[in-house]
Amino acid sequence: MSGQVSEASAPGKRRIGWLGATPFILIHVLAFGAIWTGVTPAAAVCCAVLYFVRMFAVTGAYHRYFSHRTYKTSRAFQFVLAFLAQSSAQRGVLWWAAHHRHHHRWSDQREDLHSVAQDGFWYSHVLWIFERNNQKTDYNKIRDFARFPELRFLDKYHLIPPVLMGTVVFLTLGASGLFFGFFVSTVLLWHGTFTINSLSHVFGNRRFTTTDHSRNSWWLAIVTLGEGWHNNHHRYSGSTRQGFYWYEYDITYYILKLLSFLGLVWKLQPVPQSILEEGRASSREYRYNAPVLPVSAAQQG
Repeated sequence: MSGQVSEASAPGKRRIGWLGATPFILIHVLAFGAIWTGVTPAAAVCCAVLYFVRMFAVTGAYHRYFSHRTYKTSRAFQFVLAFLAQSSAQRGVLWWAAHHRHHHRWSDQREDLHSVAQDGFWYSHVLWIFERNNQKTDYNKIRDFARFPELRFLDKYHLIPPVLMGTVVFLTLGASGLFFGFFVSTVLLWHGTFTINSLSHVFGNRRFTTTDHSRNSWWLAIVTLGEGWHNNHHRYSGSTRQGFYWYEYDITYYILKLLSFLGLVWKLQPVPQSILEEGRASSREYRYNAPVLPVSAAQQG
């Protein structure tokens, strides 16, 4: 049976499941263990590598593949991407993608599950994950991938990848590797990812007119390997590339492009020329401060 992703509750009726948030809080506490274990050069390198690799997996797999289907790959490599992305400890692949599709349908409206405009910074940044109505996976929103039993298995047992990764790091690099290389990088990865739900709807510029408060931020694009071009993405989510113009660096896209040369992924979706021209015209007219279009007006248009 499929679970349901509930629409956002009425204001003031959010119910945070603090018991479910315990592992999340515990990982933050454990990260401070690096003060006592010390930081070896190997642990520092491990921290940087795990942040980079897992951030790519979240942005390139969870987001651009499973949520938006902006490129194609084989069933085997699809599983590899899902497993690697789940090592980020950001719940299961189907849960992540189903909730993200819901977000795009209702971005910054009352039904949005994580909106700064509706619920404030901390709720949109992290607390929404532990809202009791948001715990299950609605397979109806992710039918295209829910048909794969191996993805359902991963989604159900979503802690297997991060536990395995943490175990391997500990056995390889010891306590310093575990506490700094794995726990610290995981905390940094979490909040780096979460900034797109929170900060990228508050800080930055707006090239495109959209019905939400999405913004482009060059520094968030660095932190998230290209996800910071969020206004671009909310204007047109069907492109593999989120940095629409040559000067908008998008590390995730560059890696996917490399993987396409290797034959591991293919049919990367481009940005339509009409969207690029719209962006140039809008930038000239609004000087990167495009207005938020009312939903009713967008529907009429």
